[in-house]
Amino acid sequence: MAKLKLVTILMTIVLALGTIQEGKPHGDQPLASIAIHKTLFDLNEEAYVKASPTLLGSDGKHSEWVLVEYSSPHPSDDDWIGVFSPAAFNASICPAEIEYVDPPLLCSAPIKFQYANYGNPDYINTGNASLKLQLINQRADFSFGLFSGGLLNPKLVAVSNKVVFENPKAPAYPRLALGKAWDEMTVTWTSGYGIDFAEPFVEWGITKGELKRSPAGTLTFGRNSMCGAPARTVGWRDPGYIHTAFLKELWPNSRYTYRIGHKFLSGTFIWSKEYQFQSPPFPGQDSLQRVVIFGDMGKAEVDGSNEYKDFQHASLNTTKQLIRLLNGTDVVFHIGDISYANGYLSQWDQFTAPIEPIASTVPYMIASGNHDRVWPNSGSFYQGLDSGGECGVPAQTMFYVPAQNRAKFWYSSDYGMFRFCVANTELDWREGTEQYNFIENCLASVDRQKQPWLIFLAHRVLGYSSADQYGIEGSFGEPMGRDSLQKLWQKYKVDIAIYGHAHLYERTCPIYQSKCMSSEKTQYEGPLNGTIHVVAGGGGAGLNNFSCVKPK
Repeated sequence: MAKLKLVTILMTIVLALGTIQEGKPHGDQPLASIAIHKTLFDLNEEAYVKASPTLLGSDGKHSEWVLVEYSSPHPSDDDWIGVFSPAAFNASICPAEIEYVDPPLLCSAPIKFQYANYGNPDYINTGNASLKLQLINQRADFSFGLFSGGLLNPKLVAVSNKVVFENPKAPAYPRLALGKAWDEMTVTWTSGYGIDFAEPFVEWGITKGELKRSPAGTLTFGRNSMCGAPARTVGWRDPGYIHTAFLKELWPNSRYTYRIGHKFLSGTFIWSKEYQFQSPPFPGQDSLQRVVIFGDMGKAEVDGSNEYKDFQHASLNTTKQLIRLLNGTDVVFHIGDISYANGYLSQWDQFTAPIEPIASTVPYMIASGNHDRVWPNSGSFYQGLDSGGECGVPAQTMFYVPAQNRAKFWYSSDYGMFRFCVANTELDWREGTEQYNFIENCLASVDRQKQPWLIFLAHRVLGYSSADQYGIEGSFGEPMGRDSLQKLWQKYKVDIAIYGHAHLYERTCPIYQSKCMSSEKTQYEGPLNGTIHVVAGGGGAGLNNFSCVKPK
């Protein structure tokens, strides 16, 4: 009966998240719609942009609203406001990959944009309007530009004053993840402090108990770590420093507090606010786990900016729903297509900021998706342009997973009565490969008496889906995936396989070799004799249609 309860809760939460709001197809990355390299400088003395307040975060917050007021002597419906960070967004020399002709130059896309007439119907008549935009701390100052000429032929008309956070380098956006052992939790965060400037660590302990300190390792990456444009060119932005600390030998089912610290060479400290998390139960302990699993969420702006083609507006609903369910959630798995930054590096901060209430409280585990990893000649199994030149580097650095090799990004994870085997569909999984051997070992090594639930997770649908793209192909999923893996699922009695990639929700019967092994529709007892396949890719990206051809 406990097992039945678990599957009911799992399916209910995944289904709820998968059907929050129907959106439009996600289309192009919003920032890719701006031909920033074509910008002409047409500064007009009669035009202005003013931003206030100029100092943000004086109360320690990493998110603030800014009022942007502007005026143009020649207003047009295609005028727009760009938000740039760092504030000095023009340069005399652009990277070699960008071939420009006429200086002065714009080498970087804005981090967000909004049309000047958004919420301002009189702008076209008066030339005066204002916007309220939300800024997050991204380790640099900000400025605002007023552009005419639309997104394809932008002309810079006016530039604002600078706006800055009081401490732009402060540690921010902690992200918990399960460690390699059941009694280990990791904390990853972003700051502007390199190890030559300050020592990063986490101070932690059982609530109202003695505190200890765990040092953190520090990673970053440079422009040349990217595999192509736009990540290497107009989409590049310094990611700051990413720190990870390992909190080990946790007591099971215990409440811990933690806060992030940096110790400067002077001996002084800077601290984050205090956070809490619940440690995992001992594997096999008779207990209830509540797991949320989805893919393809992306991000959207609460101020309505960057909403080109309604990219991922529904992600706001998913985030709100996750926060609402937080007290009833033990762990989250976001199985690929994480931020949809697609080569615009500023968007990774824009993603980690809104998930902070979730990721700072429960483990936020990720998997590799095509929009995180795929790039030609980079080792990807598929040869597309989906990652915008990122080729997995930001995702693999911004988030920790308990993989033996972070670049390969496949891993196993134990939580209570669950064993999760997380595959990387963007690297070869076929029989005889290193990943295939990992998957078999992950499935074979679980103790089903202690962990009766065996769950397979991956981004692309390696099992079954009747999404429109699969129906058109006539495969109803990735046939190579099924051919290689279905005998493993059957041999080791995998209960459920869950995927993203297709932006919809669907669930199969317990199935093997395309045949239902049970006629039951809702409740299952005893051996399934097959694996239930779930597609939960409706995390935020616009929903796909189902194929008009129905599978057997």
